[in-house]
Amino acid sequence: MQIDKAKFVSSLSGAVDGLSAAAAFGREIAKDIDRIYFVSCGAPNRTMLGLQYWIEAISPSIEVRRYFPAEFMDMNPPRMNERTLVVLASKSGTTKETLAAANFVKDKPCKTVAVTQHADLPLAQLVDHVFFTGKTNDAYFGCFMLLQALVGGVLAEKDQWPLLDKLVVSLANLPTVLADAAIASSDRGLKEASAFLNDQILYHLGSGPMFTAAYVHGTCVLAESQWLHSHALEAAEFFHGPFEIIDETTPLMLYLGEDPSRPQMERVVTFCQKYTSRLMIYDSKDFPMEGIAPEIRAIVAPYVVGIAAEQFAYHLSVLKNQPLTTRRYMWKTEY
Repeated sequence: MQIDKAKFVSSLSGAVDGLSAAAAFGREIAKDIDRIYFVSCGAPNRTMLGLQYWIEAISPSIEVRRYFPAEFMDMNPPRMNERTLVVLASKSGTTKETLAAANFVKDKPCKTVAVTQHADLPLAQLVDHVFFTGKTNDAYFGCFMLLQALVGGVLAEKDQWPLLDKLVVSLANLPTVLADAAIASSDRGLKEASAFLNDQILYHLGSGPMFTAAYVHGTCVLAESQWLHSHALEAAEFFHGPFEIIDETTPLMLYLGEDPSRPQMERVVTFCQKYTSRLMIYDSKDFPMEGIAPEIRAIVAPYVVGIAAEQFAYHLSVLKNQPLTTRRYMWKTEY
């Protein structure tokens, strides 16, 4: 998106202000929990995918699961007890499925925490503890920052993860890094949007936590607002069916990070470069990320790469004269 750097950074000041408290809360609650259940819809759910990845990669002591609210309520996990932390998030604080899940666990013995914009929103009233991004159009990033700080606190206290201080400092610098990545990628986004303007199908591929970027850009931005047949695929599954769709006409956007799953995406890139030239490759290693500790780059990479790739969506929306706020059904009809 075309970003006013100062305005963008300011819009995430509420999340930055809450980082230390979120990390401290994670430390405080760590001794009382054995499992974390993430429960949300849409982009927050995919943010939780990255959180889940890093807990599974780092922690020998925490069971972690991720649910969509409807699945969570249908399943009613039997291990949900007083040592379970249920984590919910909603930008609007009014997402009906997330509110239903919050009401569902109100009488359960588990502990609950949420992230939303401010205290007056319904979600904030339904949980034990809540963190606020402040009123912002960029709550997706603020939600990630606060939840990642909270998870970092849990890992530091429960598993002696040594990088919490570096994580909190890096997250505080993230808004500036995101703005720089977006500004640096704007011309590229215009060029690629012009080249792919008439395509009706676009595939997005990411591995590990980078699937967050692939899904949010592919589904929550391009499919939702541009009505593009924009489909996100996981690299680990690519060679078990999806790769058969590739020929010289197939357009793909590939997202590479710096986490342990990177070799999976490098294998995908090598294959795709052999059979099609219609590729857009976004690699976190191309971004300097000043102010992000080297050990933390992999954790924030999906957001840096994601906002860079979203310049494609912004310019496509201008070229198609279909703003990113366009919806056909969402908030307009019953569903």
